[in-house]
Amino acid sequence: MVPKILVVEDEKTARDNLTYILKKEGYKVVAVESGEKAVQRLEHEGFDLVVTDLRMRKVDGMEVLERVKELHPEAEVIVITAYATVESAVEAMKKGAYHYVAKPYSIDEVRVIVQKALEKVELKKEVKELREKVERATDEEPVIIGKSGKMVQLLNLVNHVAATDCNVLIMGETGTGKELIARALHARSPRRDKPFVAINCGAFTDELLANELFGHEKEAFTGATSTKIGLLEAANGGTVLLDEIGEMSQAMQVKLLRVIQERKLFRVGGTKEIPLDIRVVGATNRNLAKEVKEGNFRQDLYYRLNVVTLYVPPLAERKDDIPLLCQFFLEKFSRIQKKNITEISEDVMDVLLNYEFPGNVRELENIMERAVTLCQGSRIELIHLPPDLQQLTLRVPRTKPREFLTLEEHERDYILWVLKKVKWNKKKAAEILGIDRVSLWRRLKKWGFS
Repeated sequence: MVPKILVVEDEKTARDNLTYILKKEGYKVVAVESGEKAVQRLEHEGFDLVVTDLRMRKVDGMEVLERVKELHPEAEVIVITAYATVESAVEAMKKGAYHYVAKPYSIDEVRVIVQKALEKVELKKEVKELREKVERATDEEPVIIGKSGKMVQLLNLVNHVAATDCNVLIMGETGTGKELIARALHARSPRRDKPFVAINCGAFTDELLANELFGHEKEAFTGATSTKIGLLEAANGGTVLLDEIGEMSQAMQVKLLRVIQERKLFRVGGTKEIPLDIRVVGATNRNLAKEVKEGNFRQDLYYRLNVVTLYVPPLAERKDDIPLLCQFFLEKFSRIQKKNITEISEDVMDVLLNYEFPGNVRELENIMERAVTLCQGSRIELIHLPPDLQQLTLRVPRTKPREFLTLEEHERDYILWVLKKVKWNKKKAAEILGIDRVSLWRRLKKWGFS
């Protein structure tokens, strides 16, 4: 959906120029010449962004800002003025303005600020939709977060395959959320009202795994004082997830193959066949096709499982999902820890967007839990990240290069560059910079470096 922007400017030339710039960027723009008309439009119409002049007769930019926050809390406001003062800038930011721009401004500067403001609006909308999904979610129907192309494609395939009753193989690196996909597959299938049972095949010896899967009869072995129903039997009518199936031994693979083919099982120590009606979903972080070629996995079992393959992409391949995942985990752990943390700094997001995440979504979840635990204010800063990620900011470029940096950003980047050159020798860095070590320490602390 095309973003909608309201331009409020009493000077015609400035209003026309700004409208032309924004329309050329592809935005839908409504321009009015007074604060009064802006308020009238806001009372009957929604906007994603309002760009307003500060000094106007009767209803000024501050009043427009207040009305926007009252009527459309999710919209952002950029205040532009030819009479910039520290006092008015502070007041505007306190009232919720996204940015304060002094005239004369450059076209490139406005483009960048508007783009970043609209990105924030879009994220807020996505978070609102996600929050509604979470509130509707149940243990049976998990929430899967993803708007990237690969995740949308995966979820569409899940919806299509769920309606069928074929066996499925889910492949992906550790920590990508393979079990969530399996649960979604079950929840959207005709079997949704029957059990979903998951077992980690790599966590048991052959004897224990056979006992867990097939159950046993009374006195089948020493200590078997009663009959036990196995997980396959317990899942009758539903779905069984065999997690890390690539870890299963050849002997167990033979037993499992027979169950899948015959749809029957024998309990350990039993002689009576028990009919089964289950859907089998296998999950693995291994390349099973390669395992088959190397003789580690049975080809016939591989083909029985691999009717449809679902590939869960690593987080490094779906970086568009990182901001939304961060916001989800931020809200989750803030609620659990009874904290009111509402923001993640731009520097933190830059680092996370440039990190490769070998541990995938599970690692991001741990990072956010740590950050929420350490944060004592309302915003996650660099100092709340693990030490190795704090240092990553010295090696990565900004995720979206900005044509303009503030003086403070220039100062920070230069100081960090000097520190990197002298291998974080603070005494030497302070001498090069011409400041004392206490001043250097204060700057680093302000920017979130320990």
